[in-house]
Amino acid sequence: MIVDERMVTYINSLDKGNTPFLTQLEKDAKENYVPIIRREMQSFLKVMLQIASPHLILEVGTAVGFSTLLMSEYAPKDCRITTIENYEKRIPIARENFKKAGKEEQITLLEGDAAQILKTLEGSYDFIFMDAAKAQYINFFPDVLRLLKKGGILISDNVLQDGDIIESHFAVERRNRTIYKRMREYLYVLKNHEELETSIIPLGDGVTLSIKK
Repeated sequence: MIVDERMVTYINSLDKGNTPFLTQLEKDAKENYVPIIRREMQSFLKVMLQIASPHLILEVGTAVGFSTLLMSEYAPKDCRITTIENYEKRIPIARENFKKAGKEEQITLLEGDAAQILKTLEGSYDFIFMDAAKAQYINFFPDVLRLLKKGGILISDNVLQDGDIIESHFAVERRNRTIYKRMREYLYVLKNHEELETSIIPLGDGVTLSIKK
């Protein structure tokens, strides 16, 4: 963990929770070892959505639809969400969850490789949430930036790799070195891109908050 576990436990103990549907979905996901956003990240998203009041949201990485549905609860009622998922086994589960929550008209789920799908999208989004394959963030970036409107918000989750990001290349397990290299490149680009202002926040497993100028 990048933040003291006792501190995280205390902060999360203050959380007032989610809707019954989201609470059950979170429980089911954890029981089935499906990765979903951490409790402290949920709180952060709720606040950012209410500050930004986005009407068009793009999510890269749906999984079973937990974060998608959470965003639908805290964004404006007329908000539209487009979400992308490549893992075939999770797509029907996400669709069923959207249906059960009564959100299938508000959410559009695109199936396939995000790198290819992003190239086909047009228009601009007020809010983009990146929570997919970490090694691909840098590859998604050109299209994500193109699709983000001026003044729009880009949030990228899990960017600090349980602290590995600050270690020497040789101290990182060999199987994680590609992710390590690409994530360091992604963070450098976010912090130094002339069109963005970015903050890296040690929340959960690390999150970046970027605003397009």
